Amino acid sequence: MSEHITVLLHEAIDALVQDTAGLFIDCTFGRGGHSRLILERLSENGRLIGIDKDPRAIVTANELAKEDSRFSICHGSFADMKTWLAQNGEGRPVAGVLMDLGVSSPQLDEADRGFSFMNDGPLDMRMNTESGMTAAQWIASAKEEDIADVLYQFGEERYSRRLARAIVMRRQQESFERTLDLAQVIKDAHPKWEKGKHPATKSFQAIRIFLNNELGDLTDGLDTATDLLAKEGRLVVISFHSLEDRMVKRFIRDKEKGPQLPPDIPIMASDYPIVLKHVGKAIKPSKEEVSANIRSRSAVMRVAQKQL
Repeated sequence: MSEHITVLLHEAIDALVQDTAGLFIDCTFGRGGHSRLILERLSENGRLIGIDKDPRAIVTANELAKEDSRFSICHGSFADMKTWLAQNGEGRPVAGVLMDLGVSSPQLDEADRGFSFMNDGPLDMRMNTESGMTAAQWIASAKEEDIADVLYQFGEERYSRRLARAIVMRRQQESFERTLDLAQVIKDAHPKWEKGKHPATKSFQAIRIFLNNELGDLTDGLDTATDLLAKEGRLVVISFHSLEDRMVKRFIRDKEKGPQLPPDIPIMASDYPIVLKHVGKAIKPSKEEVSANIRSRSAVMRVAQKQL
């Protein structure tokens, strides 16, 4: 199994754990790097709930749950953390919520998961391999304009229409079943390659985000986490691409400013309480971390604290 190097490990847990006896939620357990350090920081009265869509992550998490009674794991989306909390939270307030977004190194490196345009494998891309449509199934059935919209909206791919046209033309002759097959068609059709970046990077990212409803889960998860946090509880989010980071940044900003009312409404902004307040500046990996783990280079961590 591929080794997973946890990004911004100590920075995230330093920001997250302010109450060593508190209840925390790790929304994306992955291979447990953040969770294990959280548990090291917690007292015997502390508690941690992990969540993950990936069945392979659940196997690892179940082993940790056997080792440490303060930890429990839930198989599903962190958008449903209110449900997982009701089942596992013992009625305690939430002291902190951590979201480490994106895919883990094992998911990228294990070819059979279908996330990588560098390793040949079945064209799957599902976080939860036990449910949902595979990338191959979606590409086989989606309309050309829908493929183009996904590549543009979720991958910010400038040449989305050209690439969608190439994908549809090719599938009329032969269906897509393998990752390198799709990557090659995109590579051949892409008119402008960025230095140091595979031409299929944005397209693979877009399809993965769409299939797994990653941005929808993030929207719901941010709202739910804010509702669940106790006063002075911390929200820590690590993003790996601009779409996610913009969403997180705007969410914290809007909760910090309160509703933006028209100037002619006789209501003072001070009448609306501030829900969240950002803590410090956005944090990025050090040069040393990027040198040791090139995949950390795009990470951005934002921290907010509940004010109510």
